[in-house]
Amino acid sequence: MKSFEHINAMSINDACNLLRKYKEKARLIAGGTDLLGILKDRILPKAPEVLINIKTIPDLNYIKEDKNGLRIGALSILSDIVKSPIVQERYKVLAEASHEVATTQIRNMATIGGNLCQEVRCWYYRYPHQVGGRILCLRKGSGSCLALSGDNRYHAIFGGKRCFAVCPSDTAVALTALQGEIVIASGEKRKRTIPVEEFFTPLGNVLDTGEMITEVQVPRPPEKAKQIFLKFTLRKPIDFAIVSVASVISLQDGICKEARIVLGAVAPFPLRETKAERFVKGKTITPEIASLAAEEALKDAKPLSMNSYKIEQTKTLIQRALLS
Repeated sequence: MKSFEHINAMSINDACNLLRKYKEKARLIAGGTDLLGILKDRILPKAPEVLINIKTIPDLNYIKEDKNGLRIGALSILSDIVKSPIVQERYKVLAEASHEVATTQIRNMATIGGNLCQEVRCWYYRYPHQVGGRILCLRKGSGSCLALSGDNRYHAIFGGKRCFAVCPSDTAVALTALQGEIVIASGEKRKRTIPVEEFFTPLGNVLDTGEMITEVQVPRPPEKAKQIFLKFTLRKPIDFAIVSVASVISLQDGICKEARIVLGAVAPFPLRETKAERFVKGKTITPEIASLAAEEALKDAKPLSMNSYKIEQTKTLIQRALLS
């Protein structure tokens, strides 16, 4: 690992000013469960010279509910979200998604802000420098997306354009299903709020220089809404998703009144499946309806040379989510 300077930020304003001062030479660090691995493997062509520790910023670790819904500070760790009675009772899909992240040890360190900002798991992007030299690609600022003509087993079947790596965040999928929003600060009093699904871009996220996530906000879902997060992985206890689905379904007298169905690990962002949502709305969700909704959802999939299997996996998880 290359040496770096470690600076403790004492406030949001302090952290944002440091980011503006050092620009591309700086990275924020909280739990560090993703960043430290990147630094140790020397994945990036230009390693950061400064790590800005934001764990020292007070009042960014909280889980609370008010009249508008749930508010989670960016430094809240995933294990606290999993165990929160508020989240378990009214935002169940987020508790389930948080529990599916990695191992207990990781969840005891990883923050909600870090989970949203983590780097993609594409093996071309993640190729360690010590194993014959790092591999450059479009996401690293040089070349094209190597997965397009290479080994693309775990890459996007929707929305891939310049880069086909998928969004690795489980919490982002659940938060999108819950209509969650991200609060982004560029100083103590300078903030903007965006929907979770709009946070991600084909080559990263929308954070500008000098910006950081400070809070996640979730409106209270309808009473008795059916919520579930399902995830298919190769190594069940610890792995990143091959495909995942989060759904929030509101029923009245057995009829679907509202539905939000979101797919994970199939696109560079959490993918809301509006076709399937429209199909089930106003219907009783039977096995036949669930199967037809899944077909609707995958109509526009564009698999690459080695990942067409994801289509059937996604259909299966959608059906299970709808019938759960």
